[in-house]
Amino acid sequence: MNVFPLKTIKRWTCAAAISLPLLAIQVTLPTIVEPVFGELVFGMVHAAEKNKFKQKTKRVQAINQKVYKKLVKIQDLIEAKDEAGALKILSALEAGKRTLNDAEKASVYNLKAFIYYNKNQINKALGAYKAITALEQAPDSTKLQARYSLAQMYFATEQFNSGVDSLQQWMKESTVVGASAYVMMAQGRYQLKQYNKAIVSIDKAISMYKEKGKVPKEGWYSLQRFLYQEKKNYRKVVSILKELIKHYPKKQHWIQLSSMYGELDQQKEQLIAFETAYVQGLLDKESELTRMAYIFLASDVPYKAAKVMDNGIKEKLIEPTSKNLQLLGTAWRAAQEIDKAIPEMAKAAEKSDKGELWTRLGSLYLSNDSFDSAVKAINAGLKKGGVKRPDQANLALGMSYFNLKNYAFARKAFSRAKDDKRSAETAGQWIKYMEKEIERQKSLMDS
Repeated sequence: MNVFPLKTIKRWTCAAAISLPLLAIQVTLPTIVEPVFGELVFGMVHAAEKNKFKQKTKRVQAINQKVYKKLVKIQDLIEAKDEAGALKILSALEAGKRTLNDAEKASVYNLKAFIYYNKNQINKALGAYKAITALEQAPDSTKLQARYSLAQMYFATEQFNSGVDSLQQWMKESTVVGASAYVMMAQGRYQLKQYNKAIVSIDKAISMYKEKGKVPKEGWYSLQRFLYQEKKNYRKVVSILKELIKHYPKKQHWIQLSSMYGELDQQKEQLIAFETAYVQGLLDKESELTRMAYIFLASDVPYKAAKVMDNGIKEKLIEPTSKNLQLLGTAWRAAQEIDKAIPEMAKAAEKSDKGELWTRLGSLYLSNDSFDSAVKAINAGLKKGGVKRPDQANLALGMSYFNLKNYAFARKAFSRAKDDKRSAETAGQWIKYMEKEIERQKSLMDS
């Protein structure tokens, strides 16, 4: 017997999964933005740049020796945390009598970007990188690195369209695109709600890592899981969560796996996933433990549901509210442990401002042949009000009076129940049965 419908349990578990932090999308900024000027040949008008990228080999400008020495000094100042001094020399270089060539400007902008980034002046760092990409004669390697950093800065300032465009351009120009770049693209697509394109990128990143025998990062799997969940591809989500649990066995992954099994109507697997987390001691919040109890009830394992609630209350992980005590009492009753159900339901009724739980307590007393207690509890509930099915409460009250041989009060209770068409037939049968019993007892007395 399912005490709680499966659809209800699915709704609870799904809501829990959504409420969890599904993923934290954060653009990873470069920890250091290295100024690129050491690779150039000094003292010459031109130098040949090695064709590391998709552009053809071209002649690039060189950095003047005097400029180079100043750039080295600037680096020393940066390492000494004298950013103000470094910026002063950089400004003097830009304003000097000798006009800087594109290679020199690229190094200046690169150093300024590094300083601005460290000062958390992201917009200024973004502007510096943008300036590098606009320099026609700057080294391709410098421009390419600047374009990648530019994409990162766009993401950091939530300019996701520009970030995606910049990263796409970088991918076209670079001969080597690593998994991290695909992840960044997936993050940008996610922010733009371009889920199909984001899936392509994150799948590519994860497969690249796996091909190298590496374990993809937890955040990558989490993004992939979220994207497939948005597409309602729950079977794929299940496979991703299994990978997460294999490499990152955390509580939220077990809970999410249970939720996905619920979406697939695989109730047995849903229970196993959640119970595994419970057995490992991963569930330590009231909402998680009560959800475990609900799943046990829906899976026809009420005894385990009662034990979860009972232990949780004793360990002070679950607050003994009226609702929680009602759940505990319901679980004990479903497990046919009436003696344990009664005191819990009684405590729940005492804490309730409505009469519903009193009538349920009365039904428990009736099941336990405690007819006097049943009469008191049901009458208290009806008097208090807020009873969902007064007809059923009156039926139970009538049966309690009948067993106490108080036929006059039993007839009144059955008559009230009969006024409701939902219980009219049953109440009528009880009245007929009671009349026959009265006649039978009268005949016995006469004889």
